[in-house]
Amino acid sequence: MRIAIDAMGGDLGPRATVRGAAGAALQDTRLALRLFGPRARLEREIASLPRRLAAAGSRLEVVDAPDEIAPGLRPSEALRHGRDSSMARMLDCVASGEACAGVSGGNTGALMALGRRALGTVAGIPRPAISTAIPTRDQGRCYLLDLGANVEASADRLVDFARMGEVMARHVDGLVRPRVALLNVGVEGTKGTASVRQADARLRELPEFAYGGYVEGDGIFAGAADVVVCDGFVGNAVLKASEGLARMLVARVQQTFEAHWGSRLVGLAARPALRRLRGELDPVRYNGASLLGLSGIVVKSHGGADAEGFRYAVLRAVQEVEHDLPRRLARELGGAPRHSTSRLGVTGGDDRQ
Repeated sequence: MRIAIDAMGGDLGPRATVRGAAGAALQDTRLALRLFGPRARLEREIASLPRRLAAAGSRLEVVDAPDEIAPGLRPSEALRHGRDSSMARMLDCVASGEACAGVSGGNTGALMALGRRALGTVAGIPRPAISTAIPTRDQGRCYLLDLGANVEASADRLVDFARMGEVMARHVDGLVRPRVALLNVGVEGTKGTASVRQADARLRELPEFAYGGYVEGDGIFAGAADVVVCDGFVGNAVLKASEGLARMLVARVQQTFEAHWGSRLVGLAARPALRRLRGELDPVRYNGASLLGLSGIVVKSHGGADAEGFRYAVLRAVQEVEHDLPRRLARELGGAPRHSTSRLGVTGGDDRQ
């Protein structure tokens, strides 16, 4: 199973992406990873992999891509001048069928624009959405979308997001009727923007949906819905705030146990539970967001992700390959994808290189 990697995307440079890719290759022996970026720089990073990752070096292939997409570059500029960038060449690799999926931690707007040009969209979806799973009560999780690709969203787009999120939750999590909700400032029918109220009316007309109406912010983490839909401005703010809150809570708990000798003794006894809590709340575990609606699989890693976070993003791409989400979206929402992982023979335990 080949995954294409934009090795120059992300705030921490190619060291984090190369080491994260190597970690994913060690964890999943099916993987062959094609890294795009300046050849000499990437080859140096591979040669300097720590001993625990060095064995994965043979499954990291470098493809020279001399240019980078700057973090602040406008999507229109990326479309005009970014053809030789690591991001564009990674996407071309996915579009040609040479790779099953692509991963990038780079400029979100550029990734969306270049992805639409290289891959197209399924079922006439005009604007793909960014979605990821976030933890909820009782070991559950909820898919939240959009997370920033569409800062403003019309009622039509919100309905598109709901339909795509419902398909994802049904096939990835095996839910028979995922509970879908619109994020709003209250549960009353008169609350919210015009686009949210219009989307609410339209979703109530879809009998195949288990649509539950509005949910407020606290309902996301309470597990009130399996799919929560909002525009990208709100979704990105919710995601970033929840990541900051999770880190703050873990730090506060740790500080409490370290405050004096009595609490340190209690902390020693509670260390396994604290380690488990830290792991469950760590945003790194949930790194990797789907660009739902593209005709190929592209996963957006958090720009600030370290090697461990990037490893999770690569493994998220593997999960999507196994579920062949673009083909499922195309089949259920109408139309046929231009590119599909099934043409590569990638199902379950395929070892295609």
